[in-house]
Amino acid sequence: MDLREAMEMEQKLRDIVPWLPREMPGFTVDLFADATVSYPGSGYPYQPVERVTQLIEGTESMRGFGTTVVKTCNLEVACRAILDGMEFEFIYSPDVLETIVAWNPEKVAEADACENCTTLMHDALPDSDWCGLGIYDDRVGICCHDVETGMLKAVVDTDSPSALAWAESVYEQYRNDARLIDDATLVT
Repeated sequence: MDLREAMEMEQKLRDIVPWLPREMPGFTVDLFADATVSYPGSGYPYQPVERVTQLIEGTESMRGFGTTVVKTCNLEVACRAILDGMEFEFIYSPDVLETIVAWNPEKVAEADACENCTTLMHDALPDSDWCGLGIYDDRVGICCHDVETGMLKAVVDTDSPSALAWAESVYEQYRNDARLIDDATLVT
């Protein structure tokens, strides 16, 4: 990376650095050097949520952990995609899973009952209060939330092979320690 590229990356990512998962093993900002960054605008705050919707609608499989699909419209799109056959495997913290089930217990249970849906729980996800990691067919995305307010600050996504490899590696580490949630446990 030359100086010009480094300065462009710094300018693009400057406002979201506090919410990037710098504590996750192997994470470096340059993994997302060519990222698409979606911010909530002052007149239209929904751009990051819409970006997650685009990523879900544009993939045949989704894996990840954390807060990626917590927003209502993203939950709706994810449930519909699962019911339509999208492969979905996601790891939630207990609090995030409780929030998702509370949104629409019947819809969540219906999606979770599909063979193409695997729901897991982990008690110690990295940055679970303020970060979500989503791995799509050919992209990886990070949802960045403000820890104190819960506000979505940005969605950052890239098709960088090194970012995808990093995301796969981190995901597998947490997947190995996660517990499978069965349909009966999900709704209780």
